[in-house]
Amino acid sequence: MAAQNERLRNLAGVQAWYTVGALQWRRRLANRIAPAWVQVERFTVTWDLPTLRSVKPLATLALTAALVLGGAHSRADPNDLPDMGSPAQAALTLEDEYIIGRMMVRGLRDADQILEDPEVSEYINSLGHRLSSLAHDGSQRFNFFMVKDRAVNAFALPGGFIGVNAGLLLETRTESELAGVLAHEIAHVTQRHIARSLANQSRTSLVSTAAMLAAILLGAAAGGDAAMAGVAAAQSLAIQQQISFTRAHEIEADRVGIGILANAGFDPEGMPAFFETMSRRAGSSELQIPEMLRTHPVTSMRIAETRQRAAQMKTTPLPESVSYAITRERLRVLSTPPGEDPRAYYAGVIQNEPDASRPEMYGKALAMMVAGEPAKAAEIFERLRDADPTVLQYHTALGQAQLQAGQGQASLETLRKARELFPRNVAVTVRYAEALMQLGDSKLAHRILLDLFNVVPPTPEQARLTALAANAAGDVADSYYYMSEYHIMSGDLALAMNQLQLALAVPQLTDVQRARFRARLEEVQEAMPKRSRRQASSPNSAG
Repeated sequence: MAAQNERLRNLAGVQAWYTVGALQWRRRLANRIAPAWVQVERFTVTWDLPTLRSVKPLATLALTAALVLGGAHSRADPNDLPDMGSPAQAALTLEDEYIIGRMMVRGLRDADQILEDPEVSEYINSLGHRLSSLAHDGSQRFNFFMVKDRAVNAFALPGGFIGVNAGLLLETRTESELAGVLAHEIAHVTQRHIARSLANQSRTSLVSTAAMLAAILLGAAAGGDAAMAGVAAAQSLAIQQQISFTRAHEIEADRVGIGILANAGFDPEGMPAFFETMSRRAGSSELQIPEMLRTHPVTSMRIAETRQRAAQMKTTPLPESVSYAITRERLRVLSTPPGEDPRAYYAGVIQNEPDASRPEMYGKALAMMVAGEPAKAAEIFERLRDADPTVLQYHTALGQAQLQAGQGQASLETLRKARELFPRNVAVTVRYAEALMQLGDSKLAHRILLDLFNVVPPTPEQARLTALAANAAGDVADSYYYMSEYHIMSGDLALAMNQLQLALAVPQLTDVQRARFRARLEEVQEAMPKRSRRQASSPNSAG
């Protein structure tokens, strides 16, 4: 028990360390990244092209995480080897992985690399959970997110956090290809490949283990090429061990992943088909190799093996969802490079509107809205919604276009009806709440967001929006409370503690509010090491 408590304190120490350094790194990042802005009504998406320098804080975080996992070994004697043992559980427990993975995701969020778009997030999570529900016994948590990166890559972090670059989704031709990539990454998680990699390093020094974790994290944040670069900078003995072990993991992830893919009702041919696409894209130039190939090397043997396995699967794939094609067009518009007109692509693709597919028309209308033609966009969205009212993206896009065109009441009516059709749907509720707040009905926005928060597992962005709605509605205590929830979900317990203390200081709290805030504060304090707790409690630490 004492050893386990020590491990948890070490992990909490990493979290506290990261809290102190995060703002400094964000200031440095601001001078190194040139963002491009795409405005869709009130929701702003920032597209940052990550560089190796932009993920330096994440690398440092990984190194620190790796070192503290050694616990008492590093403090007793810096020359001692970590006693991790051979099983994956001896290196990292599931809870350890979740804590580290959450910190990594927080680093990506702090660097503004995660796309916080309700429609895109809903689709990628729906697809991911459809696959992951068939892949484990329920003990493993999964979270899926989209990364604002046009490089073709996907990655699995510790704790079931799986990121997909926007460029990868745009590169796929079918939903089964995208599902094949996700199934592969899910298999990395269910097979505990990161923990097993650590266990495999049990005979190396803590320095090698730290370098390996840093390489994994750099590869995740920078698109993959940095993973091999990070390993190359570590001790030469660890290089060959890690590369060989990683490739063995790739084969295992293919085997397990293709079974998940078929069982979920997708075409198992999607996995080898995407491998072949990546292989063709590589061409003969090293500079043309997609990031996906650098972190997930594809050989002719891997393609042949996955195709053989796919042929053995006796399945009848389910029809492809319209949400896949719509999400693809949405990302195409939102990821338009700065200075380019998003309408140009559709001018070349759509020669005759009656011949265009509905997702293509959705993309064209979204491009018009982004380019400052919301009224014309609303006309197209309305036709799409009337033609197929079962597609929620048509409803939310119409409501946003109407709002942007100055048709406030029409927007509210569109989104109110959408909420009746799709009760407690995250994207619909968020868009409705945003419209309500913009048009001055923050109390109703707060009410519907609270209903969603208490019924559907919330995201950090939902918690943040709920806090903003509470503040606009004049409920200061609830605003502090839900900002604390945002920080808890993001892994920043020090700021969460500060927000809860501010909530408790608000005059005229009800007994129910005071009891709820105190109970949550006690939970946060129990999860924090004593030193971090004292620092967070100091007068200058509130923010």
